[in-house]
Amino acid sequence: MSLQNASLKITEFIINGFDTTQNPVLVGVIILIIYIVAIIANVLNIFIIVYDKKLHKPMYLLIGNLAVVDLLYTSSASPTMIGILVAGVKTISYVPCLIQMFTFHLAGVMEAFALSVMAFDRLIAISCPFHYHSYLTNTRTLVLTYILWIVACGFVAVLPATVIPFPHCYSVLRFNFCNYGAVLRTTCADPNYFFNLVAIITFFVSFFTFGFICLSYFGIIYFAKLSSNNEKKKIASTCLSHLIVVICYYVPVFVIAILTRLGVVLTVEARNGLNIGANLGPSLINPFVYCLRTTEIRNEIIKMFKKIQIFP
Repeated sequence: MSLQNASLKITEFIINGFDTTQNPVLVGVIILIIYIVAIIANVLNIFIIVYDKKLHKPMYLLIGNLAVVDLLYTSSASPTMIGILVAGVKTISYVPCLIQMFTFHLAGVMEAFALSVMAFDRLIAISCPFHYHSYLTNTRTLVLTYILWIVACGFVAVLPATVIPFPHCYSVLRFNFCNYGAVLRTTCADPNYFFNLVAIITFFVSFFTFGFICLSYFGIIYFAKLSSNNEKKKIASTCLSHLIVVICYYVPVFVIAILTRLGVVLTVEARNGLNIGANLGPSLINPFVYCLRTTEIRNEIIKMFKKIQIFP
């Protein structure tokens, strides 16, 4: 009864995560520039992979899937943050907030799944080079990708399912966009049980995928030792791109989701900064890493710009 009496009829939330930010317009413009660059770079990656039939191979299909995930990841929250900082729009309607929460966490889970599959792809390519294309065909790669999207949706569906039934006692979000922790804290329910539940899911997804990536690299290292020096250099060059992307994604994830559950206290500003970094960092870095370090994609970009110069 007390919860119902104290509850509010929420039609929109007020986001005050940037209230203490100095030079908000400058910060907003920086985020806007990063967002635009990330969108262009990921769209360019997808376009090249779809356009060039020579790149219709499992490895490049997985890179294209990662680019789609990055587009969803950065687009889930960046427009809201830019609107708050640059235009001063601090409100977001209830339903768009829930959609933002779902898409943000869906992209986060899919980022982990995508990186895991890419590690497995490299392991098969290095351990079974002569049977690689028979083991990992384009069809199997696409089916596996679709399955992972469905599984990720199943995991993330828990979040709105644990928020929607509860009445809301507050209309202010203390963070910089609609993530699960921010929305749950506006309800009248005790959040600790649900935070622990989500921490278990996050622990399972993060450590299962990270452990799978580590095991894949143990296998890669084992087979690399049996290879010639030239092959070792190729293996190192191929895997370095993936390792950079893995580090950029997992460091903020472990800090935000795991260490805070183990008693590490983060200020709102620190948490917001990590959320922004986790949201923008991988989406910006991933396409450039694969553009610069993947010869085939880099060559296609160079050809494209040469054509533009020839035909102004």
